[in-house]
Amino acid sequence: MIDLLDFQKKFILTHLHKGDTAVDFTMGNGHDTEFLSKTVGEKGRLYAFDVQQQALESTARRLEASGCPKNYTLIHDSHHNVKNYVDGPIKAGMFNLGWLPGGDKSITTLRSTTLPAIRSAIELMDRDAVITVAIYPGHEEGDAEGKMVEEFLSTPVRYKYCCTQIRIVNSPSSPFFFVIESK
Repeated sequence: MIDLLDFQKKFILTHLHKGDTAVDFTMGNGHDTEFLSKTVGEKGRLYAFDVQQQALESTARRLEASGCPKNYTLIHDSHHNVKNYVDGPIKAGMFNLGWLPGGDKSITTLRSTTLPAIRSAIELMDRDAVITVAIYPGHEEGDAEGKMVEEFLSTPVRYKYCCTQIRIVNSPSSPFFFVIESK
C-alpha cells in the first residue's frame, strides 16, 4: 500500500536541498516540520504555521527532542497570512489539511483560508520548487476542500506549473494529495 506521507516526501526531496527555504503550512504535531527542518539543514530556513497553540507546543518539543537545527520559526497564525512572514522564494511547502491529530476535531482547516494560502504559496515558489497538499475527504469540510483545491489547481498555466493529483481510485474516502511543481 502507498503511504501518503512518505510518498509526498519523495516529491519534496526531488526539489528541496540543504540551504533552501521551506514552509510547513499546517504544522500539526510537527512531523512534516521535523522532516523539512532536517532536509534544509543548518543553513536553510523553515517557517511553520498553525492556529492552535497546542500544535506549536507539540512541534517545539518534537524539534528539540529530535535534534533539529535551529533553522525554524514556529508561527501561531493562519497559513493564509504566510506573506506577512515569508517574502520568498521558497523551494518547498507542505499542506496537511484537516485537523490536529489528537486535538479538537471541531477545529479544521477551512476553505476560506486554505485557498488564499495555496495561492500565496504558489506565488512564493522559486523555480524548480514543489508544494504538496494532502486532503482528507472523510469529513464534510475535508471533502469540500478537496473539490475546491482540485478545481483551483486545474487553472494554472501548464507551461509554468505542473499540478498532479495522487489518489487511490478504488477507495474514494481515503486521503489523497496534490503536487504542484514550478518549472
